[in-house]
Amino acid sequence: MPLSLKTPKEISIEIATRLKARRLSQNLTQVGLALRAGMSIPSLKRFEKTGEISFVSLLNIALVLDCLDECERLFANNPKPTSLFTDEPKTKKRGTIK
Repeated sequence: MPLSLKTPKEISIEIATRLKARRLSQNLTQVGLALRAGMSIPSLKRFEKTGEISFVSLLNIALVLDCLDECERLFANNPKPTSLFTDEPKTKKRGTIK
């Protein structure tokens, strides 16, 4: 299991901060984003302050802020090497004798 120096709470606040910055860079108010994301204004305000939000609401915000693709990749099934210390399979070259 990978070691993380941040708590889930710290990560959720960082995500909220990043999405707030993205909202502001797109000149969206909290009211405008909440309406477009189909959520209440107090819910959006609470999210930006505390990082607390339902997963579906987070995805709706990501959709409005044009970053849903990042959420889609969040738990992608990426193949990982079984070990960092295994050698790459050696390929034989034609015409060489060993």
